[in-house]
Amino acid sequence: MEFKNEEATGPGVVREWFFLVCQAIFNPQNALFVACPKDRRRFFPNPASKVDPLHLEYFSFSGRVIALALMHKVQVGIVFDRVFFLQLAGESISLENIQDADPYLYSSCKQILEMDPEAVDQDALGLTFVHEVDELGSRKLVELCPDGKSIAVNSKNRKLYVDSLIQHRFVISIAEQVAHFAQGFSDIISYRGLQISFFQSLDPEDLDWTLHGSESEISVEDWKAHTEYSGYKETDPQISWFWKIVGRMSKEQKKVLLFFWTSLKYLPVEGFGGLASRLYIYKSCESSNRLPSSHTCFYRLCFPAYPSMSIMRSRLRVITQEHVGCSFGTW
Repeated sequence: MEFKNEEATGPGVVREWFFLVCQAIFNPQNALFVACPKDRRRFFPNPASKVDPLHLEYFSFSGRVIALALMHKVQVGIVFDRVFFLQLAGESISLENIQDADPYLYSSCKQILEMDPEAVDQDALGLTFVHEVDELGSRKLVELCPDGKSIAVNSKNRKLYVDSLIQHRFVISIAEQVAHFAQGFSDIISYRGLQISFFQSLDPEDLDWTLHGSESEISVEDWKAHTEYSGYKETDPQISWFWKIVGRMSKEQKKVLLFFWTSLKYLPVEGFGGLASRLYIYKSCESSNRLPSSHTCFYRLCFPAYPSMSIMRSRLRVITQEHVGCSFGTW
């Protein structure tokens, strides 16, 4: 794997490539996926993705990327919403599954089902079997069944109305997108049946941990315990200063430093112990005017023997800015 016009190869670049590509794929501005309102890490296919004539090709590509990320055990910082996960597993969608994807619709449907039957039969809802959708910037009514606009919702058919609404909103309207994503995923793991079995064998939380990594704040003690030194000793002042500075960093600065060092922005659930290798700090022979450098393929951070803690802090401050901490490509 190589970035255009940047001379670097190896597993560190691969990890970074997966992370950056997934950030682009799941960016809501690109209209392929929708982020859940209350948990912006969670995504499901966007029914309006067809504004781009190539959207189905992009979904196939997305499926391949996610399958490869899972094969390479790369945390990419996103998770699938339950309505998406269940369809990939060949399961049906119910009202309780849409809480994160559309809290407003979930609440409205619950109210319809829990209303007094007499009030519903008196047409208190004023609903028929239609669903309003936003299509290319304009509002459009879609019938949920034949002649749906003429069928009033009452106490006897309200469950059918809610089920039909959910099916249209979260299954029918994104069926092509899900199918192409699943096909792309299957292209990597051999065939469709294996793809369904893969998702059926997992709980949604298991996939969350695998794709997103740990949500816990990075433990400096765990970080330190899984770091070795070359050219430095653990008792050297530069190493003592380094861990003191890292311990005072913000949560986001620690993530950026980790990314600069390893091309990982999220750790496995097991923490640093779950990584494929220990981390290393190497002593470089360069001038103390130089910034730290890294070899992400080998989890190696290099810096010279800075003469003071304040100088080291200023150098680390530079590389823990988001636009600098990303060593290749564009964050």
